[in-house]
Amino acid sequence: MIHPGVCSLTLPQLNPQEIIDLCIETGLTHIEWWGKDHAPMGDISVATIVGELTRKSGLIISTYGSYYKVGDSEEKGLSFQDVLNSAVALKAPSIRVWAGAGGSKDCHEDQRNAVIDDTFRIADMSEKEGISITFEYHGGTLTDSNSSTIEFLGKVEHPSVFSGWQPRTGVELSENLEGLQEVLTRLSTIHVFNWTKSPEGKHLRHPLNESIQEWQQYFDIVSKSGRDHNALLEFVKDGKIDQFKKDAKTLVEMVNI
Repeated sequence: MIHPGVCSLTLPQLNPQEIIDLCIETGLTHIEWWGKDHAPMGDISVATIVGELTRKSGLIISTYGSYYKVGDSEEKGLSFQDVLNSAVALKAPSIRVWAGAGGSKDCHEDQRNAVIDDTFRIADMSEKEGISITFEYHGGTLTDSNSSTIEFLGKVEHPSVFSGWQPRTGVELSENLEGLQEVLTRLSTIHVFNWTKSPEGKHLRHPLNESIQEWQQYFDIVSKSGRDHNALLEFVKDGKIDQFKKDAKTLVEMVNI
């Protein structure tokens, strides 16, 4: 089953209760809490409050959206233990992380090995708390293309390590469909948006209902995994509340078809 939700970073201008209220209003059921403004990494008291507010409202926490860059952040002062402590306080089932701090084509072997080694370390730490790791499917990391993602996931086989997915902007639909199919057995969360890329390389945001045909094809693949997945809105055109409500309505309708 595919559950509709939101990454709270989509609405940075709102506080957690306002986001919860919007989710209830629009029919979204799951929230990934942002590890910065909404549930800062290492701030246990805030994470505890946000977690309690979410559950009291009948909503479900899908993930903790940390900005921990595996193989890099620890050396730069962000302790994964702080990240994990916040996820535990939230009672989040998974922590979203980044596969390093550089793209696959620019990553040296020692950097790649550092990401792999750190993956097993944080996965073991999280597993003890009943929490999994979800890698962001994102440019500028080791999961920046179909081939690099599969290569990386093959080197971090661990029962608590999963892959997120989102369409890559500026590539053909067929390539995105292929990439989604390739990670299906390791798939957890999907980030949902409608972006294109300008000739100058700038990301342009559009209403979600203009990409329904593409997303229906993505969801057709996801539904064949036989597992539950969370489809989370991530960013909307101009960051407007009215647009968020429209996109949420579109998402709810698509996953309920």
